[in-house]
This record gives sequence, structure tokens and C-alpha cells, in this order.
Amino acid sequence: MSLKHKIPIALILSRLVIGFVLIMLSLLDIAHFKWIALTLVSFGLLSDIFDGIIARKLNISNQKLRRLDSSVDQVFFICTAIAAYLHCPAFFSDNFLKIGILLGFEALCYIVSFVKFRKEIATHSIGAKIWTLFLFATLVQVIAQCRSGIVFELCFWIGLVSRAEIIAIILVLKKWTNDVPSIVHAFQLRKDKPIKRNKLFNG
Repeated sequence: MSLKHKIPIALILSRLVIGFVLIMLSLLDIAHFKWIALTLVSFGLLSDIFDGIIARKLNISNQKLRRLDSSVDQVFFICTAIAAYLHCPAFFSDNFLKIGILLGFEALCYIVSFVKFRKEIATHSIGAKIWTLFLFATLVQVIAQCRSGIVFELCFWIGLVSRAEIIAIILVLKKWTNDVPSIVHAFQLRKDKPIKRNKLFNG
């Protein structure tokens, strides 16, 4: 594999490093943590956007890479949330119930997928991508201001809807499939019909 073909993998794995560095920096309570964390989280989001785009441009996007991408995304955002909690615990205690519900729905997605397919989810649905942006915005606001109002409310409800759609996609599919843009596409796949994927963001 040439050096340029290793770029998507390097971008994916960079989020693992960023996630654990964020927790370490938060535990150390370093000076200017807020600005350093915001820079790292922003780089993490950009790497998440461009790893798939680059992989598809290089024609090396495959099931293994997409599964790795999904798993690393989970670790990255969990680490970021932990760092935000260590930095601003009051926000998490004030919103304990909603955060718990979101985590429960996220866990349910994985449980349903493992029960049905013995694999983790990697749908990369459009709804999930939109939720990722709101999750990013919420965590950025919490790290920067130790609060989040309407952004978190949108994050919560979009999170519930997108998780419910992912569960529905899993239940509709006859076999495990990565990069399913929506429940409509899942029904098409169930009927063995080809689906149209965006060249930049899916498949």
C-alpha cells in the first residue's frame, strides 16, 4: 500500500490519539485547556469528514475501513465527552436524564445490530451525520462555556430521531450493510434494489 493510500487510516487513527489526549489534558487541568481542546476536537471532526472522502477518491473505501471508522468515531466522541465532563461536570449533572437517554439509545443501536448481525453498526446514515454535527457543536459549547442551551436541545432530539432510524434500518435490512443513507434506502436494499449513494459522503 502506497503512502497516499495510508492517509485515510492515519486520519481515522488520529482521532483515537486526540480522544485520549483530551482526557489526559483535562485530568492535568492544564492552562488554556479550553482553547487547546477546541482545536483538537475541531481537527478530529475534520479528520472524520475527510477520511471517507479521501478513501473514496483513492478507491480504497471498503467494509473493513468503514467499520473501523465507525468504531473510532464512538471512542473519539466518548473521550471528548469525558474530557468535557471533567472540565465542566455541572452541565452533565444538570442534564443527567437526557444524556442518559441518549446513551441508552446509542447502546440500543449496537445491541440490536449485534443481536441480528453479530457486527457493530456502520450505517453512516444522513441523519447520523447531521447528529454528529450537533453533537460536535454541543461539546464545543460545553468546553468553551460550560453550558449549552438550544444547541443541546436540538442535539438531544435529533439524536433520538437518528438513533431510532438506525435501529429501524438494522431491523429492515436482510443482511449487514455499511453506508445506508436512510430508512428509505434500507427498504430498497431489502428488495434487492440498487441504491444511489453520494460519492462524497456514502459508500
